[in-house]
Amino acid sequence: MSKNQLKQRKYDKAYLRMAQEWGSLSNCQRRQVGALIVKDRMIISDGYNGTPSGFENKCEDEDGITKWYVLHAEANAILKIAGSTQSCSGATLYLTLSPCKDCSKLVHQAGIRRLVYINGYKDDSGLNFLRKAGVEIEQIQQQELEE
Repeated sequence: MSKNQLKQRKYDKAYLRMAQEWGSLSNCQRRQVGALIVKDRMIISDGYNGTPSGFENKCEDEDGITKWYVLHAEANAILKIAGSTQSCSGATLYLTLSPCKDCSKLVHQAGIRRLVYINGYKDDSGLNFLRKAGVEIEQIQQQELEE
């Protein structure tokens, strides 16, 4: 790896650790997911999975099934940008879990050019869509974050 690639890897790992910390704020029991959007080495948005504003902070029903209206971490981060003067165009999205197919559409439409994630979602349709859309994708395993 070149000096620049090593430096980028160091930043990628740091941002992923921060996304993990952000995900710990989620009230979801089944899975806590965190997201950061970074542009020009600045965090321009963050998000974690949870219910929309004004709803109780309980993500699962009595049977432990995730409520249909729970927002994913990346959707929350992108929506936060939509309500600001910032733009995701050309940014990097850091996720603790790769995006589902619905969120992948949001990632692409938001102009995010790079995705770095830790764990893979059960369905890789979202990643396949983003690859087809030209988004640069990289996975960094949990054990590498701990090195």
